[in-house]
Amino acid sequence: MRNVLEVKSLSKSFKEYGSEFSRIASWFGLNIKPAKEQHILRNVHFSVAAGEAVGIVGQNGAGKSTLLKLINGTLKPSSGTIHINGRISAILELGMGFQPDLTGRQNVYHSAGLMGFTHEQIDAVIDELENFAEIGEYFDQPVRNYSSGMQMRVAFGVVTAYRPEILIVDEALSVGDAYFQHKSLDRIKEFQKQGTTLLLVSHDRGAIQGICDRAVLLEKGTVIKDGAPEEVMDFYNALIAEKENSTVKQIVKKNGKVETTSGTGEVTIQSVQLLNEKNEPIEYIAVGETVSLKVLIKIHADIPNLAIGYMIKDRLGQAIFGTNTHHHNEIIKNVQKGSSYELMFSFHMNLGIGSYSISVVCSC
Repeated sequence: MRNVLEVKSLSKSFKEYGSEFSRIASWFGLNIKPAKEQHILRNVHFSVAAGEAVGIVGQNGAGKSTLLKLINGTLKPSSGTIHINGRISAILELGMGFQPDLTGRQNVYHSAGLMGFTHEQIDAVIDELENFAEIGEYFDQPVRNYSSGMQMRVAFGVVTAYRPEILIVDEALSVGDAYFQHKSLDRIKEFQKQGTTLLLVSHDRGAIQGICDRAVLLEKGTVIKDGAPEEVMDFYNALIAEKENSTVKQIVKKNGKVETTSGTGEVTIQSVQLLNEKNEPIEYIAVGETVSLKVLIKIHADIPNLAIGYMIKDRLGQAIFGTNTHHHNEIIKNVQKGSSYELMFSFHMNLGIGSYSISVVCSC
């Protein structure tokens, strides 16, 4: 399958100069040393195949939005190359630069015109776009009267009026209501079926795992993980949860699944088993069957209070149900270094038919 996007050795930095004269002199190729240089992206590599959906994730300041602006051409790289094969449509900032004194309809013609569409092409889709946005009489009122959600509705309508080869969405859907989010995601999925490539920046685990074929994790301007969405999101969430005095490990198990572990090491989970009513280990469960989750832990430091919990996830890694000993008023107190504990959680598997996984965590 051909690649529609290739990013090679991409870096971006912003420079500050001691004076405006120095800045202007640098534009003409003079070797002027900046007073300060901030590196946003460093040596970023990845490629995207036609029709592939890739999630770009990372903490605030990781370089996600800068990367998308470079791909869209609104910024120039400091070094490296970007090869694009296809027309790009993008929502990089809320409102797409809409003019507040123009109506929504006028802004559609203006923005779509800047994207390269003729007046006749816009005429052909303007009614459908108005119906899709569903903002009623506001469509012919100045944009300054719009809420952020209304701006997003019109902006999304513009960039998806014609199916692009590459669609870039940077967190814009997060400001919309749940109804329009679902409506937008349905359109994105329909475009995917027709071959559109998607780059999606989002902090929403459900969106990344539900839409994307792959995820790329940025940390301090570099790619530190590129792989299956669930694997990358588990690693990302572990990084967020454990910022200090911790380790994050990923191990490929015999069944091919990637297991993510993280923590400070004060407690380790020795084993986790799912048991039936006969206390036998099981992997397949009937809907509604009563099961027990058996967790064996080892204590490596004296801990005044310890809580243990579990989370059931669906096949996309989205959380379905979770609880812990704290919610059941069963906090383990004054545990001693070198001791071991065995805990049992019993519950009914009142879930639909499908594949599920269970994550276990200990918290001091």
